[in-house]
Amino acid sequence: MPKALDLDRPKRARTTFSPDQLYQLESEFCRNQYLVGRERSQLAVKLGLSETQVKVWFQNRRTK
Repeated sequence: MPKALDLDRPKRARTTFSPDQLYQLESEFCRNQYLVGRERSQLAVKLGLSETQVKVWFQNRRTK
């Protein structure tokens, strides 16, 4: 059964970004809308986030 259809597992907690994290994410987004590889991992470490959180934030921001 795919993970998305597993209704018994608890939902993952929504990430709450601090104002400083949002400022830095927005600043980077203004410079480059597509962050990959080393750039993404460096930003994640700098902000104390996982690469996946940074990746998803950029995906959501592009959609917005």
